[in-house]
Amino acid sequence: MTELSIPALFVLFGAAFLGGFVDSIAGGGGIITVPALLAVGLPPHLALGTNKLQAVFGSFTAAMNYRRGGMVRWRNLVGGISCTALGALLGTLAVQTVSADLLTQIIPLLLVAIFLYMLCRPELGMAHQPHRIPPRLFYLLFGLLLGFYDGFFGPGTGSFWAIAFVSGLGFDLKKATAHTKVMNFTSNLTALAFFMLGGNVLLVAGLVMGAGQVAGAFLGSHLVLARGTRFIRVFFLSVVAATLAKLAWETYF
Repeated sequence: MTELSIPALFVLFGAAFLGGFVDSIAGGGGIITVPALLAVGLPPHLALGTNKLQAVFGSFTAAMNYRRGGMVRWRNLVGGISCTALGALLGTLAVQTVSADLLTQIIPLLLVAIFLYMLCRPELGMAHQPHRIPPRLFYLLFGLLLGFYDGFFGPGTGSFWAIAFVSGLGFDLKKATAHTKVMNFTSNLTALAFFMLGGNVLLVAGLVMGAGQVAGAFLGSHLVLARGTRFIRVFFLSVVAATLAKLAWETYF
């Protein structure tokens, strides 16, 4: 069994706090927590499994905070949660047999498209708009697609969900962020179950990081509820740019 030192656990707690804070506002917390897990010496499969454990704490905390703030009604999301869970299940199974090399090439390009789309449309997500896709069809399509993606690969899932909610259902960025956390929690929990079945979760490290995630996600989601959509837009663009830079460096350099 892999054992970590006390200093390493403190490092992971700090990374999880920062990751939970960032993720609760704009997604992308994994660009902080996964490198931290790798940096303390965990092999990739164990780092990814442990990351899912700690991410469950953060996404659940943020989702519940948004629910208490009146931003989310869970009973309206049963279809979306079901489709996302199914997509994550299929993605987690597929990643064990299919190479992720193609996705590592494509995802940075998709993130560039999201970044430019948001940058060139400063009004996007500033106010609630009529939906462009019927909600049932939206949750069927994006639940399966983004659930699969999160189970299979993962980086940028929160950004993809946020832009989908804004563009497809006409949500403003605050409401999109709140609903994104519900979907993130669903796919994280589904993927975690399979990582645990495979013995690819380091329990102590995951729980220590989970405590950091709870604190960070609580603070970040409170900040979203207190601030306007313009703040979320700036934060969102910054996180997408950071995710893009990290993935592009790893992929092309």
